[in-house]
Amino acid sequence: MTEAPQTITASKAKPKPSMAPAASAFELPKFELPNFEIPKMEIPAAFREFAEKSVSQAKETYEKMKSAAEEATDVLEDTYASASKGASDYGLKLIEVARVNTNAAFDFATELMTVKSFSEMVELSTAHARKSFEAATAQTKDLAALAQKVATETAEPIKDSVGKAFKKIG
Repeated sequence: MTEAPQTITASKAKPKPSMAPAASAFELPKFELPNFEIPKMEIPAAFREFAEKSVSQAKETYEKMKSAAEEATDVLEDTYASASKGASDYGLKLIEVARVNTNAAFDFATELMTVKSFSEMVELSTAHARKSFEAATAQTKDLAALAQKVATETAEPIKDSVGKAFKKIG
């Protein structure tokens, strides 16, 4: 029996883990971007003039629109104030109408208590109905006139300012 020569190989020791932080184990490779040179080219004068003209027109249009928007805002604020005052006036007028009608109804009820006959009651009722109808007609006319006035005062400034704004833009 022949013996094969025995080779003793030394076992390689496992490397010991280093105490470096975990982040270094996950570092991304560093790449550098190539440096491309941008060719220098001359922009034609006609194109440059066109671009400058377009920018100046855009600025002018922006200024016009900004001015128109500011004027519109002012008009809307004034219109809102006018409409608010008009609505308040209309509400006060309605309260006055209700007060007058209530006083008339109490006066009628007081007079009705002093009636001595049926014919006197009919006469008093007829007179009160006529007065009430006349008062209601007059009150309706007053309220309609006030509503028309408020609507006109509110709408007229808006109409004028919209016309002015479109003239400025156009």
